[in-house]
Amino acid sequence: MTPQDLHTHLKTLSLPEVNGSISVHKHGSFWRKFLSFMGPGYLVAVGYMDPGNWATALAGGSQFGYTLLSVCLISNIMAIILQSLCARLGIATGRDLAQACRDNYSKPVSFILWILAELAICATDLAEVIGTAIGLYLLFQIPMEWGVLITGLDVLLVLALQRLGFRWVEAFIITLLIVIFGCFAVQIWLARPDVMGVAAGFIPSTEIITNPAMLYIALGIIGATVMPHNLYLHSSIVQTRAIDNDEASKKSAIRFASLDSTIALMLALTINASILILAAATFYTTGHNGIAELQEAHSMLVPLLGTSLAATLFAIALLCCGLNSTVTATLAGQIVMEGFINIRLPPWLRRMITRGLAIIPAMFVTILYGESGTAQLLIFSQVILSLQLPFAVVPLVLFTRDKMKMGNLVAPKWMTASASLIAVILITLNIKLIWDVATSL
Repeated sequence: MTPQDLHTHLKTLSLPEVNGSISVHKHGSFWRKFLSFMGPGYLVAVGYMDPGNWATALAGGSQFGYTLLSVCLISNIMAIILQSLCARLGIATGRDLAQACRDNYSKPVSFILWILAELAICATDLAEVIGTAIGLYLLFQIPMEWGVLITGLDVLLVLALQRLGFRWVEAFIITLLIVIFGCFAVQIWLARPDVMGVAAGFIPSTEIITNPAMLYIALGIIGATVMPHNLYLHSSIVQTRAIDNDEASKKSAIRFASLDSTIALMLALTINASILILAAATFYTTGHNGIAELQEAHSMLVPLLGTSLAATLFAIALLCCGLNSTVTATLAGQIVMEGFINIRLPPWLRRMITRGLAIIPAMFVTILYGESGTAQLLIFSQVILSLQLPFAVVPLVLFTRDKMKMGNLVAPKWMTASASLIAVILITLNIKLIWDVATSL
């Protein structure tokens, strides 16, 4: 391959600087092979427990007790199916979702989908930057305006980790996830929730649909759980594994990548449910039904649970979530920009642009609203994500069911049917939400 051919080849790759950079074990035990593929699922899982998710889970738990746990479960099942399709698309075609859209749609359609994807990433980044800034304020009393600017340093963090290798990015994310899990395990133990109430909360209730206030929070949970940028992210980062181009190798890779994301998303469900359970057990049962602000929740934990440890762990987990989420959202921003409009920039410049698009509106919002009102903004950002979801989900379903594109690796009919049902549910709920908002004006 000549240098020019190599340059052309690299231009077509998703995340070319890390594409195919991690070797996989082709022989040995099942677990030895699986460990080669373990990692991308946890980067995806990060997006399912970001600070925006905290706001919706806190609001849901404090207002409606354990009822919306069923929404957490249902949205997590949706996520498992959709992320499995993303892994299948990336491995089978060698294209991420953004590239596939550019390949298959006209320029005007691709441009609209790109704008919608960028809006979703801005909404995601807004939640994550504000959440990280709040975490810095709660732990170190750093003013939120400075906290927002400090989040820009994640650009340097991503660059430093990727210079060491993509495995270091994955290790960093997994380490912070373990810290988050440990923090919530202790907080749930301190809160001592009603076990029967928690079990009943996982059973869906018709009130979720009929109660507009509950539906609004439920859609926020779905938007915070099944996040559009994760669909683009996952279809790209599964390609960091050096997989042979034969069908058998790709089938094996799809199986291991799907298992990786499923296990990681079950961890995400545990953490998401823990946030809602903590809010229900601590705030709802004591009559504090209006708790949604992260700062307010932090300050209320001490008098309600009788120890400052709970509040400290809450702040540590929030900061870890924010750091994790900004790293993965920055990668997703790069994937979307390169995939839809094929702009290739130096890694540091790409990340400065994507992070700047988050910091500027976050700084404006922080200066305008200060510490108050952040919960409403976080919840609203998650509803925006929910409204954008169909524009990412529908192309994903169409591509993975197309045998011309996927060959023998086309998605099974049951998976396509399930994903199609998910798309219909999301679109229906979004239409109802828009109707409820319009008629209440």
